[in-house]
Amino acid sequence: MFNTDDIITLSARLDKGFLENFCKILLYKIVRRVLAISAFALYTVSMDSHAENQLQNTLALLRTATQNSPYQDRLYLVGGLIRDRLLGVPHTNDLDIVLEGDAPELALFLHKKGVALHYPVTYPRFGTAMVHVGTPGTEGSVVELVSARSESYLPDSRKPDVQSGTLREDAFRRDFTLNTLMENLHTGEMLDLTGQGTTDLKNGVIRTPLEPRITFFDDPLRMLRAVRFAARFGFTIEEETCEAIRKEATRLAPPTISHERIHDEFVKIVKLPGSKARQGLEWLLELNLLEQFLPEMLPMVGCTQGNWHKWDVWTHTMVALEALPDDAPLETRLALLWHDIGKPSTRSEENGAIRFYGHPKVGAEMVRTIMNHLKFSNDEIRAVTALVNLHMRPGDYRSEWIDATVRRFIRDCHPHLEQLFILVECDRSTTNIPPSEAANLPELKARIAEQNALMDVARLISPLDGNEIMGILGIGSGATLKHAKDYLTNQVIEGRLRERDKAEAEAMLRDWWAEQGR
Repeated sequence: MFNTDDIITLSARLDKGFLENFCKILLYKIVRRVLAISAFALYTVSMDSHAENQLQNTLALLRTATQNSPYQDRLYLVGGLIRDRLLGVPHTNDLDIVLEGDAPELALFLHKKGVALHYPVTYPRFGTAMVHVGTPGTEGSVVELVSARSESYLPDSRKPDVQSGTLREDAFRRDFTLNTLMENLHTGEMLDLTGQGTTDLKNGVIRTPLEPRITFFDDPLRMLRAVRFAARFGFTIEEETCEAIRKEATRLAPPTISHERIHDEFVKIVKLPGSKARQGLEWLLELNLLEQFLPEMLPMVGCTQGNWHKWDVWTHTMVALEALPDDAPLETRLALLWHDIGKPSTRSEENGAIRFYGHPKVGAEMVRTIMNHLKFSNDEIRAVTALVNLHMRPGDYRSEWIDATVRRFIRDCHPHLEQLFILVECDRSTTNIPPSEAANLPELKARIAEQNALMDVARLISPLDGNEIMGILGIGSGATLKHAKDYLTNQVIEGRLRERDKAEAEAMLRDWWAEQGR
């Protein structure tokens, strides 16, 4: 989408007739964007409505199947659905149901009744089961069935000793009071068995049902969940709960909790809207949790930057996160979070000026290590490390760049250009760079659009493939072949060689080969 600065830049380059056509296209794009936003809003409402309809359908199927059965009036909705409904926030159509009885037997009962789309998955040892409830042809809802139980843990094990229990015991074994509220599936009766769930939900308080150190000892991952809920809902963490997190924080460190489980909770925090993601990360730092699985971020705190920066590296990063669009993908969020992680280890002072030579490359290698430890996918690692490594490149732009330099920039940053500009704009929003020193990013975007309109810059390649080059030069595969192919590709980028001109490419290649002294 072009903006005003794009128009000004292009108007200096293009004749009046072209500019008139360009403005018509721009108007069309504006109208299309407005319609797209409206359509998205309607789509979101439609999706919310669809989820609610699906949920109501699932609840009706469950009520009908268990009506006039031993399960009538004994099944209770519990957890996130009840919490989110009372808070008035969007919820999924996945359900949790608890009962004083055998959940795996209930799952088989529902399957025999024909309301489970697939044969249930049961875990008799833990008294839990999973069923997919719906009617043929619908997506249905995932329903987790849980036998009311009590749990105890050994110090060196994450596998609980499970015993059948009452609804009250089940409520107190859960993580936080706001997740303990229960609603009878058939009667709608609400149970607050801890006596604090309703009040804490109303007052915005994160509190554990049991003495907090017991709750966190049983499952240290709950400390991350406390932070996530506090950040997501804008709640406060009750002081005794905070203190317990600080004291038990070291239990979060792997291998007590697996990297995979930490990854999942961390990602949920990072994917929150900007200001909420910042709050979550500030909580992680304050409660000594960050150092358990991301100690590489700690040196960012207090690492002063000087020049045009108002804050240290940590605060600068947190403020930049707040500028992120809510729909920014995970890779962009992580890249912004870690774009300056290489600064503390590269910091130097020369004549009173602070410098961070090579921090993008150092940061990218740090990020690669971090993401491997936290079990991110290879695609995610490639995208985030590339963005971290490239985040200073747009700032190098100057109006004097020739078109070939712009094309080289496009190729170097492809396919991350769009997300790179989002990252850089968030980064720059936290600085006081004088306009005379700042790269003209709108102009750079406009020039990228110009070049891409002329050719598919990212796909420019040598007119000769590897086999052809090896045949001409009489060489095998290896570093020399790569250098030769890169040379021809660069000639295309520089505009000295047409994409498909094999004859000219061969002549250039032979001249280049002769210059190498071969």
